[in-house]
Amino acid sequence: MGAQVMLNVRNKHAADRERLVANGIREVVAELRLVEAIDYVAFLRMEAYGNIADIVESSAQLYLQPGALRFADGGEVHLTWGSAPTIDLDMELRLPEVSVHFRLSLSATRAAVHINYIAFGEPDTEPTVNTQRLAQSIEAARMQTAPRI
Repeated sequence: MGAQVMLNVRNKHAADRERLVANGIREVVAELRLVEAIDYVAFLRMEAYGNIADIVESSAQLYLQPGALRFADGGEVHLTWGSAPTIDLDMELRLPEVSVHFRLSLSATRAAVHINYIAFGEPDTEPTVNTQRLAQSIEAARMQTAPRI
């Protein structure tokens, strides 16, 4: 990739981009939540990252082009006696013109995306243009499925 652009998580463009990524992988997230939280706990604790990578790959295969979304070999578990667990997975969205490194947080009732780093192949000086390019890249990475009847 060409130049890198570091995000200021407080700016509007970062929030818009996180929303785009979250919407672009929503079906994958639903699939990831079919796996029991305890399995993620065990895999992360035992550093069995290949198992999580396989889960992510199989969850994404119906919705995204091959290789577009991958587990980035890291994560955390937030688990206390008095609350439901939250699983944080380091992820990478690898698209032709942009690469997005983000943390996906999964809990019983919600999922969230926090972008850590984004690199555009040839970034525009206008952040809105870069956000539009991200949206177009995500849409191009989605599998074209037959309409539901």
